[in-house]
Amino acid sequence: MEGYLEIFIFSAGFIMIALSAKQIGSFFVKIKLPMISGFLFTGIIAGPFMLDLIQAGAVEKLRFIDEISLGFIALAAGGELYVKELKSRLKSIKWVTFGLVLSTFIIGSLTFFILSGFISFMLPMPVMNRIAVSILAGAILVARSPSSAIAVINELRAKGPFTKTVMGVTVIMDVVVIIIFAINSSIADAFFTGMSFNFNFIILLFVELATSVLAGYLLGKTLKFILSITVSRAIKGSLILLAGYTVFILSAFIRNLSHNQLPFEILLEPLLICMIGSFLVTNYSNYRAELLKIFQDIGPGVYIIFFTLTGASLCLDILAKTWAVALILFFARVVSIFIGSFCGGVIAGESAKHNQISWMSYITQAGVGLGLAKQVAVEFPEWGAAFATIMISIIILNQIIGPPLFKWAIYLAQEAFPHKETPEFDGIHNAVIFGLEGQSLTLARMLQSHGWGVKIASQKVRHGKKTRESSNIDICYISSLTPNELSKLNIGQAETIVTMLSDEENYQICELAYEYYGTKNLVVRLNDRVNFKRFNELGALIVDPATAIITLLDHLVRLPSATSFILGAEKKQEIIEFELRNPDLHGMAIRDLPLPLDIHILSVRRHGELLISHGYTR
Repeated sequence: MEGYLEIFIFSAGFIMIALSAKQIGSFFVKIKLPMISGFLFTGIIAGPFMLDLIQAGAVEKLRFIDEISLGFIALAAGGELYVKELKSRLKSIKWVTFGLVLSTFIIGSLTFFILSGFISFMLPMPVMNRIAVSILAGAILVARSPSSAIAVINELRAKGPFTKTVMGVTVIMDVVVIIIFAINSSIADAFFTGMSFNFNFIILLFVELATSVLAGYLLGKTLKFILSITVSRAIKGSLILLAGYTVFILSAFIRNLSHNQLPFEILLEPLLICMIGSFLVTNYSNYRAELLKIFQDIGPGVYIIFFTLTGASLCLDILAKTWAVALILFFARVVSIFIGSFCGGVIAGESAKHNQISWMSYITQAGVGLGLAKQVAVEFPEWGAAFATIMISIIILNQIIGPPLFKWAIYLAQEAFPHKETPEFDGIHNAVIFGLEGQSLTLARMLQSHGWGVKIASQKVRHGKKTRESSNIDICYISSLTPNELSKLNIGQAETIVTMLSDEENYQICELAYEYYGTKNLVVRLNDRVNFKRFNELGALIVDPATAIITLLDHLVRLPSATSFILGAEKKQEIIEFELRNPDLHGMAIRDLPLPLDIHILSVRRHGELLISHGYTR
């Protein structure tokens, strides 16, 4: 009972530190550093080698948090591998992956073995044991970071053959590295337990892998059952975490049982089992979308506690002695990545330019690499913590240097389409409406009555005299929806663009405005609900005619006075949006502003977020 109380106290204290890590991680993002570096930094500062807020004993007692997190990381890695998305670039993905795995594993393992004479915990080891540790290091150096790659791709809105190949290789690499690690872990375990490398060992290795695959299949069935039951998504997420943790418990139980009852150990790799389970659900069930949504919801919390605890478990005394070793391994990995990606790209027939820059896309490491390093610490407690410290320091370097290099590679490949910076408001409200019809003309007249400058752009030329309703409206005819044609409209000066064409034409306009002009407001009249997500990703304000009228009538029935107020049905009423620029008003409550009595503040937009304001809002 006392032991459980101690774990509870350690867990409560750690949760408080993890909450601080979240804030520190956000600060790291502001200074253009990876968020997980902030989590690791927090763990290091709070760990036993510095402030000792997380004591060495607490790190050991909280190992179950590591195992829950590792299960989630492996499940997430399997969930990212969706075979259908890789088919279009399969040849390039296959050869680049092969080149990277072969070169990184061989050069990484060989470099680690050569440096073993400078690593204190490896000095007393015999040659075979040094080889075992080196191949584990080589496997971890193979790992990549799909999450970091996705973040960069989303930030730059990157698209094209180069980006698709990089993403495919990055996702597959994290699956391949878990398989390689499982094999190497079994080999290392055999070396350290004194088992000879013979035919019996090969049979045992095959049995272990086959059993892991079977266990992964059973886990996949379990995950499908969890996703099929009618409970909240939070409960499903908790059950999935529990399923991953159970795999680690069963793996440890089988290993201890075989060690005590048999002349050899049976080592089932829990990371491989979890990865296979989620891979099967992702590719062979109807629950892929829900599973990925659960991963997205619980992922941030898991990463905070995992990386914070990882930082606390770093052996800084060993890192101080081996930082030069870590630096050499970092550069050796970069060289191996260049060789592997270049050779793989040449065999696949990629362009010379892509082959020369692709190495910059594969530097980053994060979740899976850290997870494998921590798994070594669990499986080989005698020297695993010191080994993990060296590998984690390399991963931190890769995580800091990798994303900027990847961004540079995307720009060099000319596949970046980031959001153009929104120009400063010049004090004049301008709008461009695409589509010449009754609704666009009515909207133009209403905007003009509120002092807006309005243009209507149309690809269809109207012959004959202008009607009275359009006589005072500037109608511009364009031949196509291209940057050159749109520039004739002085669209860069428009605060708002309204699109009232087909969804494909609307998206083309919004994408050009997003990439070339940084238009503040994009308003889209949607034709098909299927396209909602595409416009939403561009930050467009979407009007769905199919539901807008029903929603409006619903509000008029339930809240007639409030709806009339918002719609401007009251006489002598105006709704405007203005920007507050006076620094003297910073921090002042709305109730203290010297406003006329007939002004009502409906909402406040701060840092891009809309707040329903009250008198005490600052």
